[in-house]
Amino acid sequence: MEKEHQIFGIRAIVEAINAGKEIDKVFIQKEAQGDLMRDLMKTIKQNNINFSYVPVEKLNRLTPNNHQGAVATIAPIRFHDLENLVENVLESGKTPLFLILDQLSDARNFGAIIRTAECTGVDGIIIQKQGSAPVNGDTVKTSAGAVFNVPICKVEHIKDAIFHLQGSGIKTIAATEKTENTIYDVSFNEPVAIIMGSEDRGINPSVLKIVDEKAKLPMFGTISSLNVSVACGAFLYEAVRQRL
Repeated sequence: MEKEHQIFGIRAIVEAINAGKEIDKVFIQKEAQGDLMRDLMKTIKQNNINFSYVPVEKLNRLTPNNHQGAVATIAPIRFHDLENLVENVLESGKTPLFLILDQLSDARNFGAIIRTAECTGVDGIIIQKQGSAPVNGDTVKTSAGAVFNVPICKVEHIKDAIFHLQGSGIKTIAATEKTENTIYDVSFNEPVAIIMGSEDRGINPSVLKIVDEKAKLPMFGTISSLNVSVACGAFLYEAVRQRL
């Protein structure tokens, strides 16, 4: 983790949050207590910031400094507002192509997906504040800098984002094996948002219930699934193929 992208110490993190810094995630020492820590947790929860409890050894690896049981990562980008982004894309006159990542948790997978999204003309990537992969040094490096070119929106709930897209005339297509349709059976020629799930669980069942269409990749080998970044690339390039 690049030092310029982290903050350590309870008071420093609280002040950064109150100052409006783009805090991507806070790592909290397990079983840490005290008034300052309670103030930090209250501030984190009030601002709905992603956090996780970790052993002190992890914090010591993140920084050799006196972290007081808390280290935060600062996102190297500024996140976009979903409603404004959708409105701007629709007004541009192009056929929108959005990407929704439902609880994707690996920073390198995230970076690889951002790189492909930039190459395929994706108008914006939507992630959830809680439980999503961080935008950190690994993300930037794996994306080959594409993270600075593709708008990324953080939302409270993926389902609310889907409802907003649908209400804006954008069809939602979920990448899931729980369907008979392949990517060659659905149309990507209209305004579309493609939804990819997490590495281990796929798309949340409650999300699958509200999407417009579902599609899968045809599989012929003995292994039943692809890496999510590879699968995402296949979906995005099918959208490109249909739109050429």
